[in-house]
Amino acid sequence: MGMPKYHEIYRPYLGALMDEKVHKTKEIKQRIIEAFDLSDEDVAQMLASGTQTVLDNRIGWNKTYLKHAGLIETPSRFEVKITADGVNIYQQYKIINDDVLTQFPGFCEFKKMSPKKKMDPVEIVKDEEETPQDTIQRVYDQINDELAGEVLEMVLKQSPVYFERMVVKLLEKMGYCKELNGHGMTTQSTGDGGIDGIIYQDRLGFDKIYIQAKKWNPKTTVSRPEIQKFFGAMAGQHASKGLFITTTSFSQGAIDYAKGQSIILVDGDTLAKLMIEYELGVSTEVVYKIKRIDTDFFMEE
Repeated sequence: MGMPKYHEIYRPYLGALMDEKVHKTKEIKQRIIEAFDLSDEDVAQMLASGTQTVLDNRIGWNKTYLKHAGLIETPSRFEVKITADGVNIYQQYKIINDDVLTQFPGFCEFKKMSPKKKMDPVEIVKDEEETPQDTIQRVYDQINDELAGEVLEMVLKQSPVYFERMVVKLLEKMGYCKELNGHGMTTQSTGDGGIDGIIYQDRLGFDKIYIQAKKWNPKTTVSRPEIQKFFGAMAGQHASKGLFITTTSFSQGAIDYAKGQSIILVDGDTLAKLMIEYELGVSTEVVYKIKRIDTDFFMEE
C-alpha cells in the first residue's frame, strides 16, 4: 500500500482509540502499521534529515493536530485517550482530513489557517501566497509552538523546589548574575509568600532584581493580590525591581498593577518560549542552513 499521507492517518489513529481506554503511543503505531499493511522497509523509511522515520514523524503530527482539535487527550507524554468529540468525528466521517478538523478552533489557531486552506507541515509544499522562506518560518513556528506546550507540560510535573532552581538556571543562561562574592541568588523554602531569590543585573552588584517563582496549575490565574503581596515583600527589602515567574497566566488586574510597580511578569507560555530560546531543557534535533550566492566570490579582480 505504501506510506500514507499524514492526513490519511487521522481515521485509523482515532480508530485505535475507539474503546475509549488509555493507550500507549507504540500501540497506536502498531495499529496504523497493520491498517496500511506497511512493510518493514516502509516502517524504516527515514526523513531526509535522517533524524526520524517518516512514519513516526507523521504519527507525531497526527497526535499534535488531533490534540489541538480536541479529539484526543494525553494523560502523559506516551499515553493517548480519545475524547467525546473524537468518538463523534470517527462515527460521523468515513474520511477524516484537515477540512473536517477545521470545524475546531484550536486546530485552526494552531495551524494558522482559514477553514478552506490546507497546509502540510510534514512535507513542505509550494503555496502561492508565501515565499519558500515564509513557508519554512511558518512550519518552524508551528514546531516551536508544539514544543513549548511539551516543555510546559514537563515543567508542571516537577516539584516547586525544582521549579525555583530551574528558574535560577534560566536566568543564568539569560545573562544575569547568580552569585556575587559568594552570595546572590538564594532560593528559599517554597510557600513563604515572600522573596524566592535575588539576581544581579551587573557584575558589581549595583542593581538587584527580586524574584518570585510560582508553579501553579495552568487552569488557575495569578491575580492582583498575589502581585501586591510580592510588592509588599519587595518593599520590606527596599527593592525597586521585581520579576514574577509562573506556569500559569495573569489576570488583567495583576498586569495593570505590575506595570506601575516596576514588576515584570512572565507567564507559562513566555517561560516555555524562553527555555526554548536559551536551550534549557531542550536540545537541537536538526539544523537546516539556507544559503545564497556569494556575489563577491564571482567578481573579477
